[in-house]
Amino acid sequence: MSKEQIVTKLIPVFRHYGYEGATVSRLSAATGLKKASLYHHFQGGKEQMAAAVLEYIGNWINQHIFTPLKSEQPPQERILAMCQGIDEFYQTGQEPCLLSVMSVGEADNLFHQQLKQSLKKWIDTLANVVEETGIESQQARERAEDAIMLIQGALVLVRVSNNKEPFQRAIAKLPQILLDS
Repeated sequence: MSKEQIVTKLIPVFRHYGYEGATVSRLSAATGLKKASLYHHFQGGKEQMAAAVLEYIGNWINQHIFTPLKSEQPPQERILAMCQGIDEFYQTGQEPCLLSVMSVGEADNLFHQQLKQSLKKWIDTLANVVEETGIESQQARERAEDAIMLIQGALVLVRVSNNKEPFQRAIAKLPQILLDS
């Protein structure tokens, strides 16, 4: 099994249990590898595994969210492409937010700067797209922040209520929140 294949099997463990709950036993079970084999691939242990997961997800987000947002398409098309990427990434709201679970406890101490930069990049990129439609800079930034809050809030609501409809509504409303004058 390649390191990339191992990382893709680690992702759900970190997503569903957070850093503290992602025990080496759970990580081993998810990959089908014995603990020694995991440590062979990740000499830095669980911290290196989590870093590899964040890097993999960061690359996916760059390709499926940031690249469409930075394309030459009209802003509306870029926002719709971002919404499709978000929907896919969270599997229509069924998957918890890794940003959320990795921003508490020991994970926050280890990865705070990286997560903060990722969130800032998303807000800044989204605000730039909104600004292209003629919306003033400060208002564009607030709309971008509102969009992120809507997504994150919907993910919490889905997780607690076990009902994915709030996430689907949030994704459907994003273009309106971001672009309507």
